[in-house]
Amino acid sequence: MRKTLLTITGPTAVGKTDLTVRAAQRGKTEIVSCDSRQIYRELSIGTAKPTLEEMDGVPHHFVNEVSIKNPISAGEFEKLAVKRINSLFQKYNTVILTGGSGLYLNAVLFGLDDFPDVTPEASERVGEIYDEKGLEGLKQTLKTKDPEYYNTVDLHNPVRLIRALEVIETTGKPFSEFRNHTPKSRPWKNDIYVLNRDRQELHTRIEERVDEMVQQGLFDEVQALQDFKNEKALQTVGYREIFDFLDGKTTKNECIELIKRNTRRYAKRQITWFKKIPNAHFCYPPYEEILKYDFQKK
Repeated sequence: MRKTLLTITGPTAVGKTDLTVRAAQRGKTEIVSCDSRQIYRELSIGTAKPTLEEMDGVPHHFVNEVSIKNPISAGEFEKLAVKRINSLFQKYNTVILTGGSGLYLNAVLFGLDDFPDVTPEASERVGEIYDEKGLEGLKQTLKTKDPEYYNTVDLHNPVRLIRALEVIETTGKPFSEFRNHTPKSRPWKNDIYVLNRDRQELHTRIEERVDEMVQQGLFDEVQALQDFKNEKALQTVGYREIFDFLDGKTTKNECIELIKRNTRRYAKRQITWFKKIPNAHFCYPPYEEILKYDFQKK
């Protein structure tokens, strides 16, 4: 029997956690998290990290795996995740992969292009651009130094922009020169499902989740992470808005509304990215395709 990696992905707040746990229990298997932020122990509320109660006894790999003090790149995650998945296949015929981080999903499913190691000096220079000129500064710098990548990248994602500029600063070459888009061979079969919901229903779930995060202590969580605010994992929705609030740039209410707005926009970008995944199956509630998934098929 060929091993199968069952990927259950979808936009933020769509309901991945509950469904993947139920699927794992039914299939008597384990879950590999493919989330660029839940991997860090210190990031919990703002990442909607599943609690032990929500995990309901199902092992979740790469949740609380490392400290934000020792961040890992998408390339490093690819190597760790592929090794862990192959190890799990020694025990199971099907393993579940879940998460909504496009770059990390792509790394596991198809592999990333090989990029050079970034120098600390390059990271510092790019960090200064972001600190002084914000997202617009990153955009304009990339447009000047690599117009080809500028025309394809998600310009609202500072992590992608920073990553590209760091490579450019390190090598003196356009980031696009290092991208070959050649998928890597994997020793398993990919079975990919994308969860989705009605647009207004998803927006309502997003807004309710943000309100719940605030009640759970999101602002306190972010305040405790101020020493790491320049880490890529914290230059993301739900964190960067609160850092701006703590710097006096917005009021608390404005900050909360910005988190809701930016999360809605992020979900839209996620869906756009998922539509590009080869052979992905889109499904809607009640998600019967997942609940009736045949874990015994060959």
